[in-house]
Amino acid sequence: MKLDSRLILALDITDREKAIGIAAKVQNQVDAVKVNYPFVLGCGMGAVKDLAAKVDVICDFKVADIPNTNRLIVEQARKSGACGIICQAFPGRDSLEACIKAAEGMDVFVVTEMSHPGADMFMMPVAERMARLAVDVGATGIIAPATKPEKIKALRKIVGNLRILSPGVGAQGGSASETILAGADYVIVGRAIYDAADPGAAAKKIAAEIRGALK
Repeated sequence: MKLDSRLILALDITDREKAIGIAAKVQNQVDAVKVNYPFVLGCGMGAVKDLAAKVDVICDFKVADIPNTNRLIVEQARKSGACGIICQAFPGRDSLEACIKAAEGMDVFVVTEMSHPGADMFMMPVAERMARLAVDVGATGIIAPATKPEKIKALRKIVGNLRILSPGVGAQGGSASETILAGADYVIVGRAIYDAADPGAAAKKIAAEIRGALK
């Protein structure tokens, strides 16, 4: 996945025509498009293939099952042309290693902590431990919350050169510039782009903010 605009669109839309249309409007402003289960349930895995033909796609399936089931999920994402997949660390090392093996070179990003307040209950206390596991199994990077820049800084010290993707910018209150300055490689933005009257312009504005923070 390229490291250009540092912006990833979270395409949390269940209408296929609308989703493909928005992706087309922003594809020159983003480094990748992230799709999730609602997208796939509404639009079908065929829509992943359609997107992957035009832009890098990350399947945000937060894979969290036994090793064999994890393998099957990751294989389907890979066969659909996705360049990356997001997995959970909490099922344990063997389950995460199954994701890495099934990826066959596809980027694997490991969730350390999510961006919503409820993550404080169970994920926050073990976020650093899960980040260390991501390093140990050879993941491409981690997911860290843009709503907590201080956590991004702490996790950067643990994961070194692994890539950090940070959701929570826009509707959840995170700042694109603060997220990048805290050490994230990519900012993930959803509603602030796809709900905008002009998604392309909205993406361009956020990308410009990121560039400004990098100077």
